Parts: sequence; C-alpha cells; structure tokens
Amino acid sequence: MDLTILYRGLLASCDYDCPYCPFAKRRDSRDQLAADRAALERFTAWAAGQRGDSLYLLFTPWGEGLVRSWYRRALVELSRLPHIRRVAIQTNLSCRTDWLDTADLDTLALWCTFHPGQTPYERFLAKCRDLAARGVRHSVGIVGLPEHLEAARRLREDLPSPVYLWVNAAEGYSYTDAEADRWTALDPLFPYSRRPHRSAGLPCRTGESVISVDGEGTVRRCHFVRSELGNLYDGSYRRALRPRACPLAVCDCHIGYVHLETLPLYDVFAGGVLERIPAALPSVPGVPRDG
Repeated sequence: MDLTILYRGLLASCDYDCPYCPFAKRRDSRDQLAADRAALERFTAWAAGQRGDSLYLLFTPWGEGLVRSWYRRALVELSRLPHIRRVAIQTNLSCRTDWLDTADLDTLALWCTFHPGQTPYERFLAKCRDLAARGVRHSVGIVGLPEHLEAARRLREDLPSPVYLWVNAAEGYSYTDAEADRWTALDPLFPYSRRPHRSAGLPCRTGESVISVDGEGTVRRCHFVRSELGNLYDGSYRRALRPRACPLAVCDCHIGYVHLETLPLYDVFAGGVLERIPAALPSVPGVPRDG
C-alpha cells in the first residue's frame, strides 16, 4: 500500500525563540535527547524494513531537527531506499547544508520556514540559494504577521522564481480582505490558510492512507485527533486503517487540512504534498476566497 506517515518524536528543543511558538528556546536534557535519538532510530529501522509498502515520510518535530545529527542521518539513509518515495522535514534551515551531498535528492525534500528576527535575512537567503544550486526540492514560507510582510515581499523578489513561497495565517489573527489580498499576492494559496476549514463529518485521508506516529510508536489518524489506532511496531494499527470522517469541528493547520478529501489540495500539490510544493503556480483554479 501507499502510506503517508507524519512522525513527531520526543524532540521539543529549538535554537530560535519565536514569540508565536510555545517551544521557543526550549532545551531538552541529555536524557531527553538520547531518548529522542533512540526513538528516531527505531522508527528509521522500521521504515527501512517495510519493503512491501511505498512510504511517504514527513518529519514534523516540535523543535528543530536538522541541528541534530540523527535527523540528518535518518533523512539521508531513508532517501536512498527504493520503497521510500519521499522523505521530508520541516526546518528553520539554521543547520549547515553539506550533509545533503550524500542524500538521494530525487527523494529528499525540505519544508523551510523563515523567522524574521531570529536569523539574518541574508544568511537565510544564502541557505535557500544553496539548496537551489544543489538541486534540493524545497519550499520556503513565513508566518503571515503584519510585521513580516516586508520580509515576505523581499523573499519573493530574491528567491529563485520556481521556489514556492507559502504564507501561514498567524494563529488567532483575523485578516481583513485588504490584508488577505496583500498576502495572496505573494502566495496564491493563502486563502486556504486564512481561515479554519469546517471538517466535522467530512471525509479525510487521515486514518486510511495517512497516519501520525509519535516517539513511542503510537499511531493516530493525525497530530490533532488524540484517539489511538494502535501501535506501529506491533502492527496493530493496520487493522484500524479505513475511511473515516473527521471528528473535529474545524481543521486549521496545513498538515491536517491538506488531507481533507473535500479540498482539491492533492491535485494542487500533486507530487509535492509533503514538502508543500504545488504542481503549478501562480494561477491555481478553485482557490476559495473565504477559506
């Protein structure tokens, strides 16, 4: 089967202190880091052994993973396996990039976020240009706060034109139509992020062909629904995979609502769902004005 897995282990530390992030500048102890490393290596070994399935893997750590050697190593090792069709990670791109030289770039991809005030603009831009020069599939994005608008405009002007610049609506922020239009001029898909999507009772791929896995191997349909489907390592989750409707009232995070069957985002992001790279821009039909 084709199975998409969102993995979020025990790592919760980050080298940035963004005011909109609850894990800013959080530090893991040595024991916590060791436990995260062991959990990730267990997951990597499991994924490597699943020769009967085609796997699409997205690492979504609460903290910054690529500053840790075990995340870089996991991405490289998994990228080289024929049954791993895509392996990607969300990152602030603060790490070095030479480790990518040993990865299979037909499989590996990065979802990169620029955090103004946390790193010099030119440093981040240089990293993005380095990725482009290396031929690394990647998207680049920013949180759509008013104070980030000029940085976003500058990024759109300076990034290579094929690189998709996405904008995440800031949590708890209500956008006027004029504000939304300014962000949509930079990211034609911003209307999908602008407001939460009604999801209660609607069909979603999570729990059928998409699952979430934590550091203990507990399988849930997604990061946002806490009910358990079983465990990855004893195989009990397999019996629970089936079509199911969303039990939540709304879904307001891209890694959740991208899997809603009532939205056309699998077509919009065809071939790039995990790394958030659309098949075509800037004109994408069917983008809803009201989210």
